Amino acid sequence: MLIILLIIFVLATIILPGIWATHILAKYQLTDDSLQGTGGELAQHLIERFALTETKIELTNLGDHYDPAEKMVRLSEANMDGQSLTAVATAVHEIGHALQHQQGYRPLLWRSRLVKVALIMEKVGSFSMMLSPVMVIVTKSPFIGGLLFGVAILSMLILSIVHFVTLPVEFNASFGRALPILKEGYISSEQYKITEKILLACTLTYLAQSLSSLLNLGRWLAVFRR
Repeated sequence: MLIILLIIFVLATIILPGIWATHILAKYQLTDDSLQGTGGELAQHLIERFALTETKIELTNLGDHYDPAEKMVRLSEANMDGQSLTAVATAVHEIGHALQHQQGYRPLLWRSRLVKVALIMEKVGSFSMMLSPVMVIVTKSPFIGGLLFGVAILSMLILSIVHFVTLPVEFNASFGRALPILKEGYISSEQYKITEKILLACTLTYLAQSLSSLLNLGRWLAVFRR
C-alpha cells in the first residue's frame, strides 16, 4: 500500500504541475487592453532599455526560449503578437535570460556548457543502449554489454543534472529579473499577483521535467542492478 501511495505521489508531482501550468497560461492568454503593447513589443523595448545590443527577437514554433549561442529571444506567435498577461510575462522572462547572459550569471553559463555535453552524450547514450544487447550476443561478454549500458546511464545522469541546473536559472529569470521589471509600471498592482502565478507556472514545468528525468534515471538504474 505504501509503495502504491508513493507511486501516486511521484506521478502527481510530475504530471499535475504541467497540467496546472497549461491551464494558467491559457487562462491569461486573452487580450488585455490595459497593457501597453504585445509581448514582442515589450521585449524589443527592454532590449533597447538595457542596451542588449547583440540580442535579437525571432518568431518560433518550437516553444519560447532564449538561445545563448545566438543571443536570440525566441517567442511563439501567441506571445510575440499577443497583448496578454501570459505574452508579456513570457517575453520578459526570456529577456531575463538575456540579462543573465549579459551579466555573466554563472548558473546560465554552466547550463549552456552542460547542454552541449548533454546533446553529445544523448546521441552516444542512445547508440550505446541499442548496441548493448547486440554486443552481448556477438561477443558473449556481459562486461561489454554492461559497459555500453553504463555509458547510456551516464548520458541520462548528465541530462538530469542539466534539468536541475535549469531550475535556479529559470527561477532567477522569473522572480529575480522579470517580476521586478514588470513591477516598474508595466503592469498594474492588480495584475501583479496574476503575473506571479504565470511565472510560477512556467517554473513548475521545469520542475516536472527535472523530476521526470530523475525518475527515468532511477528506473534504468534499477534495471542495471539486476
